[in-house]
Amino acid sequence: MAPPVHHSGAHPTPLEAGNKVFALEKNQRFQTLSDDMLISRTITGWKLFDYWEPWLQSGSPCLWESASIILQLGFLAVLLIGFVKKLIESWCIQETKVTSRETHPTNLNIGLSYKLSLACSILLLSSHVMIPLTLKTRYEDHCKLEVLILSSEIMQIVSWVMTLIALYLIPKHRVVDFSWILRSWWLCTFLLTVLRFTLDVHFLFSHHYHPRLPEYIDFIEILASTSLLFLALRGKTGVSLADLNPVTEPFLDRNPNQDPKQHLESKRECPYGKASVFQLVTFSWLNPLFVAGNKKPLDQDEVPNIDTIDSGHFTSEFFDECLKQDGTEHPSIYKAIYLFTRKKVAINALFAITSAAASYVGPYLISDLVTFLNEKKTRTLASGYLLALGFLGAKFVETLTQRQWIFGARQLGLRLRAALISHIYKKGLVLSTRACQAHTSGEIINIMSVDIQRITDFMWYINTCFMLPIQISLAMFILHINLGMGSFVALAATIILMSGNIPLTRAQKWYQIKIMESKDARMKSTSEVLRNIKTLKLQAWDTYYLNKLQGFRKVEYGWLWKSLKLNAVGAFIFWGAPTFISVLTFGGCVLMGIPLTAGRVLSALATFRMLQDPIFNLPDLLNVIAQGKVSADRVASYLQEEEIRSDIVEFVPGSLTEFGVKIENGRFSWDPDSRNPDLDHIELQVKRGLKVAICGTVGSGKSSLLSCILGEMSKLSGTVKISGSKAYVPQSAWILSGNIRENILFGHAYDKTRYEDTIKACALSKDFELFSAGDLTEIGERGINMSGGQKQRIQIARAVYDDADIYLLDDPFSAVDAHTGTELFQKCLLGMLQKKTVLYVTHQVEFLPAADLILVMQNGRIAQAGTFKQLLKQNTGFEVLVGAHNQALESVQAVESSTEQTPTGDEESTLITELAQTRQDSDHNLCVDMSKKKGKLVYEEEREKGSIGKEVYWSYLTLAKGGVLVPIILLAQSSFQLLQIASNYWMAWACPTDSTEIVNGMAFILLVYTLLAVGSALCILLRASLVAIAGLLTSEKLFNNMLNSVFHAPMAFFDSTPTGRILNRASTDQSVIDLEMANRIGWCAFSTIQLLGTMAVMSQVAWEVFAILIPVTAICIWYQRYYIPTARELARLAGIERAPILHHFAESLTGAATIRAFRQQDRFIEKNLCLIDNHSRPWFHNVATIEWLCFRLNQLSNFVFAFSLVLLVTLPDGIIDPSIAGLAVTYGINLNVQQASVIWNICNAENKMISVERVLQYSKLTSEAALVIEDSRPPTKWPENGTISFTNLQIRYADHLPSVLKNITCTFPGKKKVGVVGRTGSGKSTLIQALFRIVEPTQGFITIDGVDICKIGLHDLRSRLSIIPQDPAMFEGTVRGNLDPLNQYPDAEIWEALEKCQLGDIVRGKDEKLEYLVVEGGENWSVGQRQLFCLGRALLKKSSILVLDEATASIDSATDGILQKIITQEFKERTIVTIAHRIHTVIDSDLVLVLSDGKIAEYDTPAKLLERENSFFSRLIKEYSMRSNFDKK
Repeated sequence: MAPPVHHSGAHPTPLEAGNKVFALEKNQRFQTLSDDMLISRTITGWKLFDYWEPWLQSGSPCLWESASIILQLGFLAVLLIGFVKKLIESWCIQETKVTSRETHPTNLNIGLSYKLSLACSILLLSSHVMIPLTLKTRYEDHCKLEVLILSSEIMQIVSWVMTLIALYLIPKHRVVDFSWILRSWWLCTFLLTVLRFTLDVHFLFSHHYHPRLPEYIDFIEILASTSLLFLALRGKTGVSLADLNPVTEPFLDRNPNQDPKQHLESKRECPYGKASVFQLVTFSWLNPLFVAGNKKPLDQDEVPNIDTIDSGHFTSEFFDECLKQDGTEHPSIYKAIYLFTRKKVAINALFAITSAAASYVGPYLISDLVTFLNEKKTRTLASGYLLALGFLGAKFVETLTQRQWIFGARQLGLRLRAALISHIYKKGLVLSTRACQAHTSGEIINIMSVDIQRITDFMWYINTCFMLPIQISLAMFILHINLGMGSFVALAATIILMSGNIPLTRAQKWYQIKIMESKDARMKSTSEVLRNIKTLKLQAWDTYYLNKLQGFRKVEYGWLWKSLKLNAVGAFIFWGAPTFISVLTFGGCVLMGIPLTAGRVLSALATFRMLQDPIFNLPDLLNVIAQGKVSADRVASYLQEEEIRSDIVEFVPGSLTEFGVKIENGRFSWDPDSRNPDLDHIELQVKRGLKVAICGTVGSGKSSLLSCILGEMSKLSGTVKISGSKAYVPQSAWILSGNIRENILFGHAYDKTRYEDTIKACALSKDFELFSAGDLTEIGERGINMSGGQKQRIQIARAVYDDADIYLLDDPFSAVDAHTGTELFQKCLLGMLQKKTVLYVTHQVEFLPAADLILVMQNGRIAQAGTFKQLLKQNTGFEVLVGAHNQALESVQAVESSTEQTPTGDEESTLITELAQTRQDSDHNLCVDMSKKKGKLVYEEEREKGSIGKEVYWSYLTLAKGGVLVPIILLAQSSFQLLQIASNYWMAWACPTDSTEIVNGMAFILLVYTLLAVGSALCILLRASLVAIAGLLTSEKLFNNMLNSVFHAPMAFFDSTPTGRILNRASTDQSVIDLEMANRIGWCAFSTIQLLGTMAVMSQVAWEVFAILIPVTAICIWYQRYYIPTARELARLAGIERAPILHHFAESLTGAATIRAFRQQDRFIEKNLCLIDNHSRPWFHNVATIEWLCFRLNQLSNFVFAFSLVLLVTLPDGIIDPSIAGLAVTYGINLNVQQASVIWNICNAENKMISVERVLQYSKLTSEAALVIEDSRPPTKWPENGTISFTNLQIRYADHLPSVLKNITCTFPGKKKVGVVGRTGSGKSTLIQALFRIVEPTQGFITIDGVDICKIGLHDLRSRLSIIPQDPAMFEGTVRGNLDPLNQYPDAEIWEALEKCQLGDIVRGKDEKLEYLVVEGGENWSVGQRQLFCLGRALLKKSSILVLDEATASIDSATDGILQKIITQEFKERTIVTIAHRIHTVIDSDLVLVLSDGKIAEYDTPAKLLERENSFFSRLIKEYSMRSNFDKK
């Protein structure tokens, strides 16, 4: 290929002539300016100009000496100004010394930094003393101006003597940081020594000399000055006070009465709020945090506070004010966000616009630089240095302002996120029941995590709106100066690209909506599955629900793949944009006859590369706007949902009424739009101090009546008046994570007397004795490690301790055993609450006679009201309930007729003593073990510490196709870089340097350029596609591994792991892996390849750049290593502190009615704000640390770029080709961005890799036993007989917890009915869990029909057993799906089961029949109805063994009686194991097992147990009879 031929002397076109005149004028201006500057600088009798003239020419030997004098004069001038300032201050300000306390002798610690600074300063002083002595050993070609050399060295000696004096004073004044003057001087010294060393190297190479003593001295100087540069950048002197004696420290530094937490708070101040302007600009207010982070991994308590203006309290209140300014009932969220953010957005916009404008100074000056290098012989060096100064000044301003707007945008995002989360939380506490059913907890959690994140991301991108017009306008201006009319071609190409991106953005917006919808569906289902995981395992439905979740994920995967494919096309357009614009523009210039010189081409190429950002940012911006709009609409829709009206209930002062509760003509409905009210014609007057019992059949409206008094139901008409405060105990126990005492106190102060009275009244004293940590024992999520009875009594204790005026108790005795129920009723309702107004729902008729008023509910109305005796006489329906109860009582009395005597006090006390002794013996050795653990079940979330392991990266890179795609991706990126450099190199080399030259074959030049550029763009398309494929395959594998691991984890994992932790990984962390992780990892490699390419181009022009590049790169790596430990821990802490916000929110949503009833909204809102701040602290400081690092890397890159420019300007004419030098500068302009982006991408990837680490944590959980063991499958008809044998069975829930079951050995004969009874917490439910292998035996074994259940698969076991659990669970879907999720049974059998469990008529009454919708958690069915659905499942399954775990606790006596008959009939030839608190449900059992503290107390037939008067069972029977007959006394 022949090189292009240049012709000179042809007539220029008018345009060329115009450009030439412009260039000449510009050069003339530069020359005149520099000459004026030089001539004007004179000193009396001695013109410096005479001395400057020689070294201003390129290659001057006296360059270093002159530069040194100028710098030192500046340094001494600054020193003089500082001294004068101090002198004036000491005169003007009268210093008063106040001694606050007696000073104690303290020792000083002198660190390595101080010693190193002293050693290096002495070394440099010595070297400057030696240099004048070595003048005679210098080569002849060195500087001969001895006056100049001596002046320079004397000034150096003076400066270093002053430096040593300053260093000597540091320990005396206990200075912690080096002064900025010293640090500036050391920086200047480094620049001077590098310049001197570079000149030495250049001199020796160009003259082929060997180094002598002066050169060796220069080498020692560069080592010493590099050390001082490190110290200048670090800033710390290393001088500190020795630690105080730990005994005296508390007395000296802390108030002895101060709480340790308050002490921590005081230590954890906000450095950002107190930072000076200099610290804010340089981010040096973070230095103490880095010091702490590099000593050891940071803990949450060591992270400083955020500024008040960034706190949850401030942002929440300010956002409230912004919403109120709208003045409408439903204020616009968009207007509120605008008002909330406008001031900070304006400040950020100013920085962003300045940064954008400064970034275009480089491309503007490139053409002038090439012209200068081309005309070096005729131009002075001063004009070249001025050009270099222009480049450097612009880069400095650009990097400074860029860091500020990026940090400002992140900070604004933090504030907006805090404000929105707090408002979403507040809304959750006042949502109406209908609104709660419309938004499931999974959806709301998604709004809180994903949607809020997207809205805050927009705060970052909003600055692009301000930058885009500036960037495009400046680009067109520069192109117009260089290319004239050709700039309009570039503008047209830019508009075409931007327009072409718009349909891509629309498609991306559609995909984002679909991704969010599919993610919502998946998260909704995941949340439900985690909440009911125990039911799924018991019913052996876990595989079905696992497949269901994988189905949701498959849909999400489809939309993710489409979105990522579109992203790959977007990447192709982004990287292809400069190629497309440059080809069209240069082609247009050739057609219009505009000459393309090297300077113009390079300036245009630099501009096209700058245009890359706005072109790409526009669709990106539109995409973020689209995502933000979707998310903002979802948040707005949620915030405008229907709330519980505060005017439903009227509060009347006690002095104005005698009634505690009064309802007149009340009509209430859960759905305000419904024509049929759920409660109708409610007339109720309850005087203060009365006890009102509410009874009725399942679904008759008992709980709804309490809800209407609480104000939870929509009031259609009538009035509700209450007088006094209220306390509420819901039917389904709501327990907060925390310890038992916190749950009982519920925000009130601890009053020991009242607390202990409450504990006794609620029969909790004995339970606390069983717990090693007593009432400080940790409760798992939703009270998962407590029995049903314990949870219920903790709830009642919470209400009693509240000391309210009105008590609303929803079936409080259903979950407790007979003995405890009686104790509760006597000591609590008739004892501590004797003078209170109490309305209690109950199914237990034995608790009705003591009531002052009984309300019988029927079909949403109060059918009857009166005392027990009055209602019995009315013969209208109440006797049906009582009749069923009496039948049950008769069956009990028939069995116990042989033992009519009531126990004496002595006998009773003997029994209690025996039981207490048994408990003491059994627990003696185990309590010690648990006390060491302080009763904790739920531990702090596990956090990896230290650097992220290589195995995490390796796992991520090799999951997809074994990592085969990784080298192909790297090869594609490298090819792109090589082809791009080649195309730019070709244009710079092929185009003439002078516009007077005309080149032939421009079409050929453009063709080669186009081919190279298109090839590079295609490489990017390949790379982007492969990254998308590899990333999505990896994320899918990670998701499936985590899902399978979590599903197969034992119940112990779910007991001790809050759902929020799992949901956090399944939503936020999985989102990062799906959409970000692959690109983050990819960019680490891509930016490194880019940087290597830039360095190669720059060093090819001037290899001397390496002299500065190597130490600067070393500093960059040191900074990165210094940064990583702190940033990594901050990112981990931010991830961990996000889960408690979601967990607390989910808990609060579930118990919103209780929170409102106890008037605790403010306390819960306060806790939410504290949790937000706990997350904001590490997040804010993590973001700030990134800017801290980037600021320093940017300045180092600017330094390298400045050195390169000075080198290009200083090197003699003819050494380098001006065109290639211009190309080097074109690449060098982006050096700061590229060098920072390499480090930033590595750090960011490590931060994001934490999401992979967290998902991998949950991919390696301890698994349950195998679901199916092929070699050991039971027979198809197993179990036929249903004989269950327990042999020496011992169970404990965790290694550090005591045994719950101890040495259980007994046999339940096949086809018999066995009743299991015992006090709450005696181990009844644990025995059932052992049968289903929810917990594995610690010792011993269980056999069913001779088959050891531990030797067969879990599915084979669980699918052959049936259970009706204590906590009824229903899933979102349909009635049919809840009874038969696996679609195993025909409709006829389902209807038959519904009829048998008393639900047939209710389901038939619905229009959709079996397809009638069940909302999340079955909230549109009463608790009793949910329990009947569970019975329906068992009836369908027809297993040989049926387990009833408190199965009819929430059902009235009449329905219970019918169900007991159905169970007896349907399971006649089957084994039935019944755990019950109602004695009549076990009295007709063939055998009764009595458990006490995990041991078998008694096991025999009911008749034989009743023969022994002191038996525990006979006590229970007699107690039941006495309690049930106390109306007859």
